[in-house]
Amino acid sequence: MNGRKIQMVVGVALLIAGIATPVVVAQEVIQGVEIPQPTVPENFTAMGVFTRVAYNNEGWATLGYRTANDSQGKDWILLEVGVTVIKPSPNVTMTRDNFAVKLPDGSMVPLASQQEFAAAGYLRGMVRRGDANNDSINYFPNQGSQGCPMLFFSDPASGTGATAFDQFELSWQRSCVGRLFFKLPEGQTIQPGQYWLVVKFTGSTVEVPFSIMTKQEVKNFQKNWKSIKKEHDAITKQKAAEAKAQQ
Repeated sequence: MNGRKIQMVVGVALLIAGIATPVVVAQEVIQGVEIPQPTVPENFTAMGVFTRVAYNNEGWATLGYRTANDSQGKDWILLEVGVTVIKPSPNVTMTRDNFAVKLPDGSMVPLASQQEFAAAGYLRGMVRRGDANNDSINYFPNQGSQGCPMLFFSDPASGTGATAFDQFELSWQRSCVGRLFFKLPEGQTIQPGQYWLVVKFTGSTVEVPFSIMTKQEVKNFQKNWKSIKKEHDAITKQKAAEAKAQQ
């Protein structure tokens, strides 16, 4: 966790404790920004311009994608990702197969292997950009206070002696974070559009939306960030209340 204190998500995200049936955020346009529509039951919210949280009654995922947005025209996606499960969900072993990225055309890209990562020269330039512009993704329910790393990738040239692993154990007491790399299909590069980080838990899937934006779209989003956040959270809160009332 790099010594950073785990932060509890405030506002509508805390409503998960009282939701028995996950809800889907309705399609809306706020301040000219279209709210993405997941294909699975869940809630999601934006914690920053390049930081997202999505969750259902089983799983929770937090995402930072500034480096991905700054890597347009490249064929590798780097995402800062954190995951946990919601109490009383049982422990789950998370492997590479539990993670994928859905592209704007709906196709799926699996998590890269350590061998692919190594063949790409460990993507040192991209990693350096991530180190220089690293948004906090430590937004978890306060039950998941024990930090743990996701070590799917290792750069032997770093000299740290770190080893890559193909799995890690997740529980509602543990919030695991790490960097995930995805190699786009031959001939494809990162372009503006709606993407999704797809995380499969034992009995459900969470889709974390992230929009690759043009420079002008980033400026507009930053300018209207507070009002976009306020309106989006109000919509999410309303949907959560409606779902609770129907129980």
